[in-house]
Amino acid sequence: MTPTTPQTTPATLSPRRELWLLITLAGIQFTHILDFMIMMPLGPQLTQLFGISDAQFGALVSAYTLAAGLSGLVAATYIDRFGRKRLLLVLYVLFGLATLACGLAPSYGALMMARILAGVFGGVLSALSHTIVADTVPFERRGRAMSIVMTSFSVSTVAGVPLGLLLATHLNWHAPFFGIAALCVLLAVAAAATMPVLDSHLRGQRSSASLEVFGSLRAVLRDPNHLRAFGFSALLMGTGFPVIPYITLFMQSNVGLRADQIPYLYLCGGVGTLLAARWIGRITDRAGKVRVFKAMAWLVLIPLMGLTLLQGAPWWLAFMVSTLFFVAMSGRMIPGMALLTAAARPELRGTFMTLNSSVQSAAMGLAALVGASIISRDPQGMIQNYWVAALVGAAASLCSIALAARLVVHSNTPAAA
Repeated sequence: MTPTTPQTTPATLSPRRELWLLITLAGIQFTHILDFMIMMPLGPQLTQLFGISDAQFGALVSAYTLAAGLSGLVAATYIDRFGRKRLLLVLYVLFGLATLACGLAPSYGALMMARILAGVFGGVLSALSHTIVADTVPFERRGRAMSIVMTSFSVSTVAGVPLGLLLATHLNWHAPFFGIAALCVLLAVAAAATMPVLDSHLRGQRSSASLEVFGSLRAVLRDPNHLRAFGFSALLMGTGFPVIPYITLFMQSNVGLRADQIPYLYLCGGVGTLLAARWIGRITDRAGKVRVFKAMAWLVLIPLMGLTLLQGAPWWLAFMVSTLFFVAMSGRMIPGMALLTAAARPELRGTFMTLNSSVQSAAMGLAALVGASIISRDPQGMIQNYWVAALVGAAASLCSIALAARLVVHSNTPAAA
């Protein structure tokens, strides 16, 4: 049957429209990442407002990632059965409504439910955005395209988190969520205008779609190298997230930073990450992925442990150690993700990356829960055993070093694209 809607291929996109599409996808990624990250520095306000413990706050952080992990796992069975544009717009609108519900939540229970819904709808956005890039941009330009979309993480740290914290400090904790929801409306309109119709993958495959999906899932899960890669991916997340969600709580209660200093803490970390990323990327290509990853995984142990031992330190030392922490933690992800994408068999890379997104989200949530179960507060309100949570992250980093050398790397051929 001849489709009534003409197929849109990479060749039909003008350079200007392609650029606007990539900027729109980067914006969608920005709101999704910011929605997750903004919860962590809001810890002191939320624990005081709702009268909850640090462990309950950790559950709030974990709820998003665990829901995103489950959503991504389910998405592997249906993501190729709908048009890319329609699916993205529907999920993004629902994500925006869930984020709005976070800002309107009157209680801890309501906020928990809203965070779960935001994770369910937002969990697929990252994998779907990368799939759209692959569907619209030719292979020879795809590296540059991915770099534009992936800048969303650094921008969310450099600009998004500090701005959100300033809104929360000078207005209230609801304001960052309202701002993200408003931005979702603008980006949804931009996506509807800039995104081509992407449904060519549906033609001639409807009768056997479910069989092909479950066949791909089985093929991915039967490959021992894929299983090692999933373990490696979980360890990447497990290194930082026993510690990361509680940085703001520790910096204010134990180090003594004021609430108005916290945005600048994240700003310094984001700027350092942004400046170091390109240099680390060049070194990764020249010296080798495994070698650079091992070096960064060892280096991150210093600020990981140092960050949790800053009690009573001056503000400038706290800023220096936390900036090194952010730079090293994100820097090891550059060779780490390069190894992960190359560990997948080329013909199964799409399904592998969708499942990997679920593995990473679940690992982040579980690691945050582990950290919440370890730390506690003394009668003076000081956080205790934070360094033990860092030891868990350090153990994960050392295990990832051992596993990185065991990954079989496949060449990235045009057929794989």
